[in-house]
Amino acid sequence: MLFFVLCLIFFFLTHSLSVIAPGFRASMIARLGQGPFRGLYSLVSLLAIVLLVYGFGEARQETGMLWYPPIWMSHIALTLMLLSMICLVASLLPAGHIATKSKHPLVLAVKIWALAHLLANGETSSILLFASFLACGVVLRISLKRRERAGEKVVRPFVSGRYDIIAVIGGVALWAAFIFKLHEWLIGVQPLAM
Repeated sequence: MLFFVLCLIFFFLTHSLSVIAPGFRASMIARLGQGPFRGLYSLVSLLAIVLLVYGFGEARQETGMLWYPPIWMSHIALTLMLLSMICLVASLLPAGHIATKSKHPLVLAVKIWALAHLLANGETSSILLFASFLACGVVLRISLKRRERAGEKVVRPFVSGRYDIIAVIGGVALWAAFIFKLHEWLIGVQPLAM
């Protein structure tokens, strides 16, 4: 469990660099250049993800249940995951109404994903993982809002409502793929069997 906690800390430190150490990030970009910094940052981020996945897998074998969610929680989680997938797809497209109203659809997708999984999982390691992601999403959203007010970050301008249609269709397709096969293949758990 300690290794998992350390992996969580490493993951969030690397993925929150612009929030917790913007000066360090800026100095590294100035020293290395934009391209090399992005390459190095990508490698460190990938390492953090791999370690987090491995640490979570180990922690799941060591920890027990903190609580037993009622079966209807999994139904709420499935519904929330549909919204999360739509926001995720919207974050990858030019801005439609979903992106402009939510301002940061990727952050919203992560928060919804974390909340959905908190509702449906009772293992200690799962609660720690998803509560950490939810907390990080809240902190990141607050930071982004402050950066917008300071003029450091600009919200993407609205382009077209057709991207909302694409986001909904793509989100539903991605959700269905995860529900019926990808989640079981990647995580080892079939969401509909819960």
